[in-house]
Amino acid sequence: MRNYILIPLIILITHFKGEAQEKLTLEDCYQLSRANYPAVQKMDLITKSAQFTLQNANKRYLPQVSFSGQASYQSQTISFPQALNGIPGATLPTISKDQYKIQGDVSQTIFDGGSIHYEKEVTKANAELQKQNVEVNLYTLKDRINSIFFSILLIDAQLKQNELNKANLQTQAQKTQASYNNGVAFKSNVDELNAEVSGTDMSSIEYAANKTAYLKMLSLLIGKEVTSSQYLIMPSPVVATSEIKRPELKAYELQKSVYDAQEKQLRSSYLPQFSAFFQGAYGRPTLNIIENQFGSWYVTGLRMSWSLSSLYTLGNQKKILDLNRRSVDADQQTFLLNTKLDVTQQDEQVNKYTLLIREDEKSVALRESVTRSAQAQLANGVITTHEYIQQVNAENAAKENLLMHRIQLLQAQYTRNTKSGN
Repeated sequence: MRNYILIPLIILITHFKGEAQEKLTLEDCYQLSRANYPAVQKMDLITKSAQFTLQNANKRYLPQVSFSGQASYQSQTISFPQALNGIPGATLPTISKDQYKIQGDVSQTIFDGGSIHYEKEVTKANAELQKQNVEVNLYTLKDRINSIFFSILLIDAQLKQNELNKANLQTQAQKTQASYNNGVAFKSNVDELNAEVSGTDMSSIEYAANKTAYLKMLSLLIGKEVTSSQYLIMPSPVVATSEIKRPELKAYELQKSVYDAQEKQLRSSYLPQFSAFFQGAYGRPTLNIIENQFGSWYVTGLRMSWSLSSLYTLGNQKKILDLNRRSVDADQQTFLLNTKLDVTQQDEQVNKYTLLIREDEKSVALRESVTRSAQAQLANGVITTHEYIQQVNAENAAKENLLMHRIQLLQAQYTRNTKSGN
């Protein structure tokens, strides 16, 4: 009983899975290619690396512990008996020339001038910049997807038109064969039409081979097998917008934010730093050097360090960062100019294909009329088979041009949007 339930369920699931595979939109390809592209893994790696760096920076707020030891021999030490020779009844030890010390130091940062804080800000800014650079790299996939996707659509349209042309030629070949059988047509007329049918078969083979190649390329990019029978959904026309939203623009802004964070970090280099410390030790002599014995001792207190040497280079470092920002601005303006040129070029492509489609529609209507007349003329023996084939080929070429220009118009629209970042 269980098998009777499972088998229909498996068939149903397979059916729906097959239907789902038949539909693939351009946006689906964008998302799948992004998820499949190896560079996307860098996003997580950059985030984790930044987290470790920030954790390491935060650990500098923890007490810093160190240990040291020393054993030494001195050629000379303080001689208390000689120094206090004139004091009657004074008995003082002599300090040993061999001395020993094991020491532990604990230091706790109280104020570091903002060094750790600004270091963390620079780390965060660099991580955001690196991730945005990955986004820029991923965005280039859209151009490749556009090219492959619309190439497949174009070949599909050419295959369909070729099949229609083949069917038309086969119908006429059958009529001519009947006329030949009745003795009113030549064998060469039949052979010429059959040769044209064979030509459409060769064209179909070439189209199918190209389509298979593009489908394999698409499969590699999106990480999902797309068979030759895959049905690609024709994208809808899109409205052009003048705003440029490329990810490169955000990358330029993030690069400048890195320089801003680095400039703030310069402040910590000329501010004083305060810390609390504790030193504990065991050795000989102790802090009480009069006692020439092994013993323990400790010292605790506050420590300040203030280095002003960074002020010598502070001005130049700020100027360097300002020059870097101006360089990024120049790169950004150059990118915007080149992008506007690309968008303008695509605008002209859109206008061109729009005008061509209007003319194609007129041409197709005229060619269909001419072919219908040629078909009647051929049946009445007014024109030759060769002349009829010329008219059929002209009609087929006009229809192929119309199909090609419609798809190229869509491709130009989507390429324009990709160039502008919309």
